[in-house]
Amino acid sequence: MDKNHRFNVKKVLETSALPGVSKMKASTDGNIPDLDQGNVTYPVVSSDPKIRRNSLAQLTREALPRVDHYRNCIEATKRPSLGELYGEPSGVKDGDIESRRPEETGGNHGIKLGWIQGVLIPCLLNIWGVMLFLRLSWVVAQSGIIQSLIIIGISTVVCVLTTLSLSAICTNGEVKGGGVYYIISRSLGPEFGASIGIVFAFANTVAASMNTIGFCDSLNELLHSKGLQIVDGDVNDVRIVGTIAILVMCITCAVGMEWESKAQNVLTIIIVAAIIDFIVGAIIGPRSVLQLAQGFVGFNLTVMQQNLGPGYRFSENVNQDFFSVFSIFFPSVTGIQAGANISGDLKDPSKAIPKGTMLALLISMASYVVFVLFAGATAARDASGIVGDVGSGIEFHCFPDRNCEWGLMNSYSMMQVVSIWGPLIYAGCFAATLSTALTNLLSVPRLIQALGIDRIYPGLIFFSKGYGRSGEPYRGYVLTFLISTAFLLIAQLNVIAPLISNFYLASYALINFCTFHAALVKPLGWRPEFKYYNVWLSLFGFILCVAIMFLISWVTSLITFFVVFALYLLVVYRKPDVNWGSSTQAQTYKSALTSVHKLVNVHDHVKNYEPQILVLSGKPQDRPPLVDLAHLITKNSALMVCGQVSEERLSHRARMNLTLKSYGWLHANKIKAFYALVDDIKFEVGARALLQASGLGKLKPNILMMGYKNDWTSCTAEDLEEYFTILQ
Repeated sequence: MDKNHRFNVKKVLETSALPGVSKMKASTDGNIPDLDQGNVTYPVVSSDPKIRRNSLAQLTREALPRVDHYRNCIEATKRPSLGELYGEPSGVKDGDIESRRPEETGGNHGIKLGWIQGVLIPCLLNIWGVMLFLRLSWVVAQSGIIQSLIIIGISTVVCVLTTLSLSAICTNGEVKGGGVYYIISRSLGPEFGASIGIVFAFANTVAASMNTIGFCDSLNELLHSKGLQIVDGDVNDVRIVGTIAILVMCITCAVGMEWESKAQNVLTIIIVAAIIDFIVGAIIGPRSVLQLAQGFVGFNLTVMQQNLGPGYRFSENVNQDFFSVFSIFFPSVTGIQAGANISGDLKDPSKAIPKGTMLALLISMASYVVFVLFAGATAARDASGIVGDVGSGIEFHCFPDRNCEWGLMNSYSMMQVVSIWGPLIYAGCFAATLSTALTNLLSVPRLIQALGIDRIYPGLIFFSKGYGRSGEPYRGYVLTFLISTAFLLIAQLNVIAPLISNFYLASYALINFCTFHAALVKPLGWRPEFKYYNVWLSLFGFILCVAIMFLISWVTSLITFFVVFALYLLVVYRKPDVNWGSSTQAQTYKSALTSVHKLVNVHDHVKNYEPQILVLSGKPQDRPPLVDLAHLITKNSALMVCGQVSEERLSHRARMNLTLKSYGWLHANKIKAFYALVDDIKFEVGARALLQASGLGKLKPNILMMGYKNDWTSCTAEDLEEYFTILQ
């Protein structure tokens, strides 16, 4: 088909070149008519130049490739092998494919989620957690308004850069079970992916403990306000209630979470209502003298000026500073990976993930900024809670022999004091903490199951076994419960938060590094649909995360990197039999190709001469003495090629088997050599072809080595002449 005819769709339609044409919609107003053919509509090109210019993207009859076009295709559920592409018969008959049911082929025919239900709401529920209701007022008291805004700004920069990198990776292919582990392992390889997957699973498990502790602290505050307690109203109550809560949540996750998507909207409404309750209460101001005595004075310029600067003190057995407070706040902005974890269930991941995650970050960070401004402008740092200690209205006297139990610095319940209706704040805190803990407890067993299915670490295979039709990892839930309960026994929120910050920052650093590495190497498979990322911004995000880790705690950071490195070496030592087309493989190829190109420009010199031998050994394992002799010359420091000439035509599978066996024998004998095979050709012509075509650039054989022809007395004259011709 010539070029003009190819793009003249109207001519094709008028001549009825397309079979099955039922009707054609006529156009008399200059618009482009459509041709209905079953479920397919072909646009017809108008003669109007303006319309033609605006519809260039639709001139071709081929549809642009999208993963959604092939996701439900039964034939696409099994990727063809190279042998099938070379024309060999497929291992699956056509009848078997046609008779196979969609649910048996693993096709995903479930309801696809939009960016609001699939990304925005899950991210908001993960970001709005325990810190919003229990620790943000303490952050304002320690760091002051200005430095609190700086902390929020740095956290936002880290999350935005990571979101851009995450969006690029997620839209480069479908993300299956495992979330961040699947992303990194398929991008950087199993070594990086498995090690950071363990760290991320550990971070999620500890995050579940942290949010459960927040729930227990809020419950203790509620019981204390009613004059009630379970044991001591302190850490022991947290341990008892928290253990029961984690057990119930693990059982709930294991039984089924079908109601989770329905409950998400309700939980979001409760949290938003609690935030509005606080904002309206701050605007109205104190409604009793007791609230004034507790440190809530309403909007006051003097109080705001006092709270502008930092007021770091000794708290939670630590001399607090900027980065210690940052480490406690940072877990409140984690959760941006909630949409990426289910990207396979989204209608349009390339638009849903960046749009939903960015909007969730904007909404959550705006709420944090409003809270910092309102809390810093309406509440004092210290207050005794005694009505008689109220001076001129905003002067609070905490005598040396009396501890101030109220104010932003001393009470974690200031949000309830400022709000109109305190119980709604408790409801919001319960909703935020339990929803985040449930999400963490639900994701960890799935991540462990993904690691076990990939058989990266043998110790996790036992916990990856699935039960029931949905393959629930019950053993993984037991392991998650034990680890989460162990950290719950610490029962101190400010002790656990820095650990989580360190692990999450390590995960975010690896995500940014994945995008940087893939965008820098640019392998053929790197074609993300999301285009608004930058290779250098991803590198900056990686450096920023690592720098913050060491500024928070260099000891914890070194331990984290040591653990990641140990897990990395374990995978390298085990050498799992997986091939996911990682960017590290592309980097190896690119580095080798660059080195070969540089070698071309290197002039030969006698000092740099290397014997580069072509050994006509056939299969190396058939003539080990000849191969050993060549190996003694090259000593693994020069080029050595073991060549085989087969006069028979070999199939692709036979060639691959010969290649794998030959390289296996060479590796087993610690001989660094290449294997080259030519088939369907005479021995003389094949030897000449190997000698002339083997190698690349300067890496070409300059010595030919052949074995002695032992049967020269009994062979035919033609074979003997062929042997001597090769030697000449």
